[in-house]
Amino acid sequence: MASGFDLSGRLAGMYTNTGTSSFTDFLAVAAPDRLPGARPLPPGTIEAPHGTTIVALTYADGVIMAGDRRATMGNLIANRDIEKVHPADAYSLIGIAGTAGVGFELMRLFQVELEHYEKIEGAMLSLDGKANRLATMIRNNLGAALQGLAVIPIFAGFDLDAADPAKAGRIFSFDVAGGSYEEKGFDGIGSGSLFAKAALKRLHRPGLSRDEAVRIAVDALYDAADEDTATGGPDLVRGIFPVVMTASAAGTDRIPDDQTAAIATSIVDARRG
Repeated sequence: MASGFDLSGRLAGMYTNTGTSSFTDFLAVAAPDRLPGARPLPPGTIEAPHGTTIVALTYADGVIMAGDRRATMGNLIANRDIEKVHPADAYSLIGIAGTAGVGFELMRLFQVELEHYEKIEGAMLSLDGKANRLATMIRNNLGAALQGLAVIPIFAGFDLDAADPAKAGRIFSFDVAGGSYEEKGFDGIGSGSLFAKAALKRLHRPGLSRDEAVRIAVDALYDAADEDTATGGPDLVRGIFPVVMTASAAGTDRIPDDQTAAIATSIVDARRG
């Protein structure tokens, strides 16, 4: 039960008074046990399913983010078709690597955080402001991260305030302590990111079309899956392919699954040849 709630059914002042534009700060007062990093944990490390590789890269009209579909727990596949890339709001994307359960909870809280701010303030946070809010939420999860429940997101979006629309696609990476860093051109997170970023470094260039960038993202995930057992490659038998999303001046959009499947299949065929 949220603190401050009385048995008469009347809402406490925290619900009716003018409050903060941060939903996370409000939750810390109203129901702190609902925050991912605020729950008591047993001593020692905890084994839980982990999400793996996600890549992001800029293209002519914005930014693209793509993630494989595998979650692992130790040496086992915990889930084959998990979706780790989602819209954060109308113009930004978030992808989660690390402890899957905590990551999805943090991602949903971040989505509500941005929506809450916009409703209270009547304006959207800047892209830098969104990245800073996410960094604070990661920092608040540090205690759980030290017990094995680490979450490392990647954040990308279209900057509506950018002076040059061609450079409006921006990417932010984070560390486990909440440090936020802007990346140039491309980045990757997760266990297969070393191999994915090597492919992106070779293939990425300024001014890519959307179709070119989507193919490069799927190609990079294929390279990661080829070397990293925790990263799932295109599954032609089960019909499981990467989730690919874009953020541009038109908003966020998911590349249709049939289009992603056709790209992944063509990459597999090309490599077989």
